[in-house]
Amino acid sequence: MSETRTYYYARVSTNEQSLDRQLEAFHQLGAEEKYIFADKQSGKNLERTNYQILRNNILRSGDTLVIKSLDRLSRNKLDIKSELEYYKQNGIRVKVIDMPTTMINLEGQE
Repeated sequence: MSETRTYYYARVSTNEQSLDRQLEAFHQLGAEEKYIFADKQSGKNLERTNYQILRNNILRSGDTLVIKSLDRLSRNKLDIKSELEYYKQNGIRVKVIDMPTTMINLEGQE
């Protein structure tokens, strides 16, 4: 079986906003730069370049996706629900830093 990895995704809505707070949180978890993906685009929909690359081309079953908060996936609750279901169905664990219970490694937490 191939090695599983942890990837990180950060997003801010505009070029004027800073990713620093999210990136610092990832670095505190030991993230390597090559596993961090970020977009400076609105969360109004899921059509963000680096998010789509990460979701559709990189993440595999057994991998983990770490985000700072749920609204980094999307501003739309239905999109968030849909994405979480997609990850669950594809065996990809989602950890949300601002939801500490998702950060604990427990069997059957998928």
